[in-house]
Amino acid sequence: MKKKIILMIFMTITVACTNQGGEDESASPESFCYVADRFADIEVLRYQIPAFESLSQQQKQLIYHLSEAALMGRDILYDQNNRYNLAIRRSLEAIYQHYTGDRNSAEFKALETYLKRVWFANGIHHHYAEDKFKPGFTESFFRRCIRQLDASLLPLRKGQSVNRWLAEITPVIFRPNIMSKRTVQSGNGDLIAASSNNYYGPGVTMKEVEAFYAAQKDPSDPRPVSFGLNSQLIKENGKLVEKVWKAGGMYTEAIEKITDELHKAAAFAENVDQKAVIEKLIEFYQTGNLKTFDAYAILWVQDVHSEVDFINGFTETYGDPLGMKASWEAHVNFVNREATKRTKIISNNAQWFEDHSPTDPRFKKKEVKGVSAKVITVAMLGGDCYPATPIGINLPNADWIRREHGSKSVTIENITEAYDKASQGNGFREEFVWSNEELNLIAKYGFVTDNLHTDLHECLGHGSGIILPGVDPDGLKAYSSTLEEARADLFALYYLADEKLVKLDLTPHAEAYKAEYYKYIMNGLMTQLVRIEAGKKVEEAHMRNRQLIAKWVYEKGQPAKVIELKKRDGKTYIVINDYEALRDLFGQLLAEVQRIKSEGDYEAGRQLVETYGVTVDAVLHEEVLKRYAALNIAPYRGFVNPVMKPVRNGKGEIINIVLDYSEGYVEQMLRYSREYSFLPTYN
Repeated sequence: MKKKIILMIFMTITVACTNQGGEDESASPESFCYVADRFADIEVLRYQIPAFESLSQQQKQLIYHLSEAALMGRDILYDQNNRYNLAIRRSLEAIYQHYTGDRNSAEFKALETYLKRVWFANGIHHHYAEDKFKPGFTESFFRRCIRQLDASLLPLRKGQSVNRWLAEITPVIFRPNIMSKRTVQSGNGDLIAASSNNYYGPGVTMKEVEAFYAAQKDPSDPRPVSFGLNSQLIKENGKLVEKVWKAGGMYTEAIEKITDELHKAAAFAENVDQKAVIEKLIEFYQTGNLKTFDAYAILWVQDVHSEVDFINGFTETYGDPLGMKASWEAHVNFVNREATKRTKIISNNAQWFEDHSPTDPRFKKKEVKGVSAKVITVAMLGGDCYPATPIGINLPNADWIRREHGSKSVTIENITEAYDKASQGNGFREEFVWSNEELNLIAKYGFVTDNLHTDLHECLGHGSGIILPGVDPDGLKAYSSTLEEARADLFALYYLADEKLVKLDLTPHAEAYKAEYYKYIMNGLMTQLVRIEAGKKVEEAHMRNRQLIAKWVYEKGQPAKVIELKKRDGKTYIVINDYEALRDLFGQLLAEVQRIKSEGDYEAGRQLVETYGVTVDAVLHEEVLKRYAALNIAPYRGFVNPVMKPVRNGKGEIINIVLDYSEGYVEQMLRYSREYSFLPTYN
């Protein structure tokens, strides 16, 4: 999935919640309690599902079963992220629920925070920074807690004693140098050996992986499958073997539950096209055949008339250092009819945008096919979309499918609305924005242009351009994700300032784009640094993308002082002196990034990312962290899901689905572990 993660850093709401919504899904935004929890660097929010009651009973039941399928695969992502994640989560949950000591002690509170972080990140590594969490409790405390538990509550291996299990698990939690980073995306070493995710077995090297999949590829095949997408690659008796994620294969216990719910969902499909999509996905889960996956993706792209839509499966490859193996994720939604008028205008003009792009004509699509875009209301988040979620999605990932059949793009407006409603009046903008001129622009146009940026990023940016014949779509390797996100962001930034958007009535004023330009540069050069610990480099692909763009245009615009870093009262601020020149710089960089992708120029891509996207200005970083700390704002946000409750008649048949917004973060996580945990601890 091509995703755009929210760009802004938002406020923390500290007021008490007076109305949690209960089963009344129509609770007004003013009374709705958006904040569910706050811990470490995380704030957990709630989102509403507007217009759910206006759906038909058939649509509600379809959404319900798709939502159940979205939760059934939860354990898959934990195991993909690290082979010890399920063991650690289950042991921490056992302590949390059965600990008989002082639950107000500093060590127990630290363990509680650690568990909340593990839940949020789907494992022991930070969901964004990729670093392993540092427990605030001691190893001796953890050992005491474990020994107080009945052994039946612990995730022991068969025949394993508690002491031997502790000897295995405690170094993973407490030793900083063991499995220190979930995914390493750059450097000259073996990226697979340096990463601690579970996509590859122990002892598998990067060279072996590259050779294994290179041997399977046919450079002359115009429709290659996504090799390695749905499997773990391990060594057995010294030979590389794929353990395919399918029914009867790896993760079968969860996949069988997913397909059971998909079968139920198919009975409530809105039309034959949607039913065919669901049935083809079931077939893929049953066979693991990647050609079947492509057939499913094509059917999914072509289903543009269904109001309810979903994603379920092995989709996004950000977690693999080589960008091949996909994390499991799920997303259920329905169309926001009114807001979709905006994206329909964009998709209807896709060819114009492609033709007028500042990229080389050799790299443009002569005929843009099947670009569909809509604004959606999310109804359930799962896997790698939960608790932290994208605000925009563009699929499928296969370039040949996009070329021949098109793509779907969505902007998730009830999520952006939840961010916005929970983020008003915190002092963040006043702390980091240069003057009232920029503050007024952002207040007036910021929400509109941010959503429009997402629309353009997903609908047009990811859907633009071509890869030249014979170029390996995986040729950019570890830098692929960063460069693809940069390409989509640059496309959106370039066109945000185009008079075409005013003529299409997409922006309310010719100056509106300046709000997004200012926010983007401020974020890329400065404020996103609050998400990085002092002394660390930028690791996450979206953050690298934003810094790459901001630093490149800052440097290239220096002779004319297009952008300046100015000091006032000892604080650094962004000042944009020439917005038109900045747009031109965005266009120049877009042309180069498109060339790199179209030609598969690995070395140029590597140089671009490493030069501009990775290294942090230590002095500026320290200043930003200090200023941000004084605001008491959580730099990361995610969500709890509403609870969908089926209403049954006297015969036990479901006759309605009602929503309950009152479930707390801890309650939800523990319930999910009880009701949706199907995998063995060690896979």
